[in-house]
Amino acid sequence: MSMQRKLVVEFTKMNGAGNDFIVLDNRFYYFSNEELQSLARQYCPRRTGIGADGLLALLPADEAQHHYRMKYFNADGSLGTMCGNGARCLAQFAKAGGIVGNSFVFESDAGIYKADVFDNEPVRIYVAPPKHDQLDVLGPIDLESSNIQACHYIWTGTEHVVCEVDSAEQAAVEEKGKELRHHTAFAPAGANVNFVEQRNATTLRVRTFEKGVEAETLACGTGAIASTIMAYRGGKVNRQAVSIEMRGGTLRVGFSESEGMISDVWLEGPTETVYRGTIEV
Repeated sequence: MSMQRKLVVEFTKMNGAGNDFIVLDNRFYYFSNEELQSLARQYCPRRTGIGADGLLALLPADEAQHHYRMKYFNADGSLGTMCGNGARCLAQFAKAGGIVGNSFVFESDAGIYKADVFDNEPVRIYVAPPKHDQLDVLGPIDLESSNIQACHYIWTGTEHVVCEVDSAEQAAVEEKGKELRHHTAFAPAGANVNFVEQRNATTLRVRTFEKGVEAETLACGTGAIASTIMAYRGGKVNRQAVSIEMRGGTLRVGFSESEGMISDVWLEGPTETVYRGTIEV
């Protein structure tokens, strides 16, 4: 009796400031969303799989005027509507995969975005304006014992809580991150939780607890954007080229503001191809 042959799948391991991903060229494999979810759950765990915060898939664009479509699944298999560092890595991957040009317009589950990929320069993405940002949304939670001064909510492609702290290094990221991530105020989607320390008018230090990973990650692009915009709303930083220091590296965020409306938001930082390999599925 013959055994069914397994499919050998090529993948690339990439990271953006330590936020790491398994990247697949799904223009070739045509994995369904359910299959991509299963691959994320199987191979993202760090002790039994490849190890990553999530899985990125490059797909053909739905609309002819766009260059490609991005699909992202968190390590637990849940859909990630947008991942800033993932989007930057996938733009680098798309260019290496033969998509011509230095500026790409791509589709995601959070909307249409743009990426600039130039040799020897940080990859930059331009993202949609934030939605439903709210100051001081939490009351019934013990903030005083956890070095948290205030909590704000903002959507920057995915849901985020921004917590002001005196010291990001001393913040109870695992404990309070898990508590806030599941807080009823953010149900049912939940939220990523950012612990933000202001260094000066152009620099923030941020640590992020990410839903879907259910742990702290070394960097979070949409979290860097959320932290910058809420710090600007609170008069803490200038709006152009704010440096976000994260445990895996430094990201930069900038945007425009007119009559209280945020626009032209961008995120840039390092991307790295760590290695390429194959798996049998």
